[in-house]
Amino acid sequence: MRGPVYLVTAMALFGLLDANSKLLSATYPAEQVVMVRCAALLGVLFVVRAVLPGAGGTLSTAHPFLQVARAGIMVGAGIGFFQALREIPLTEGYLVYFTAPFMTLGLAALVLRERTGRAVWAWCAVGFAGVALAMWPGLHAEGPWGAYLWAFFATACYAGVLTINRLLRQETGVAQFILWTSLPGLLALAPFAAMTWVRPSAFDLAALFVNGLLAGGATLLLAIAFRHDSAARLAPLEFSAMVFAVVLDLLIWNVRPTAWTMGGSVIVVFALIMSQRAAAQGTSAGKT
Repeated sequence: MRGPVYLVTAMALFGLLDANSKLLSATYPAEQVVMVRCAALLGVLFVVRAVLPGAGGTLSTAHPFLQVARAGIMVGAGIGFFQALREIPLTEGYLVYFTAPFMTLGLAALVLRERTGRAVWAWCAVGFAGVALAMWPGLHAEGPWGAYLWAFFATACYAGVLTINRLLRQETGVAQFILWTSLPGLLALAPFAAMTWVRPSAFDLAALFVNGLLAGGATLLLAIAFRHDSAARLAPLEFSAMVFAVVLDLLIWNVRPTAWTMGGSVIVVFALIMSQRAAAQGTSAGKT
């Protein structure tokens, strides 16, 4: 159960990250937020290693091209989601994001040659239907189309990150992960952030720092999850993010779940359970 536990925990952190980012998007440009995100993670890494030399393992990698590619795609995902949530409600952005499990399963089959049974695809579709049912009454699709395109672009980047995580599953060092995902992003975004920099207050600076920790923690847990398990088992679990979105909407924006939301949530939970059973049965059949 390590892979599923890590992935669901990552979804919880991503929910907090998206709520934090949406609050910051009213004041700060995307390049500044994502750059500070990278700088915060690097700062934590260097401070920890200064106090505890060698903490987190080696910094070197046997696959620098894949590491830099992952960092670039992560920057694309971060900026894409940030720009989308600036213009459209969280629920509408999430509905686009929930196409990610299908992309992940497709890339796993094409790039990683992982076998995915029809049952997993079917329960994944049921989970997406549950999400659509939960969000349908509040969807208006009245936001600018550019925002929806940003959300789709970010979702495709996210699926790409998950695929590269599988390719790099033998490189398990935490320090290596933080360095190679944050330093390229920092270097690439710094010139653009400098041109549009908005001076943050002390409170907002703390929020920007927390944004970085949430992003780093969520992405790290995702990488660890996909080292432990296949996309066939993990991808459908990404729909669990809807549960965290409902809770955050209630706690932060006082948006209470409707009967549609509760009904959709039941379908999602049922689909997650059944997809896990289908993936487990497929694994057992493969072993025999």
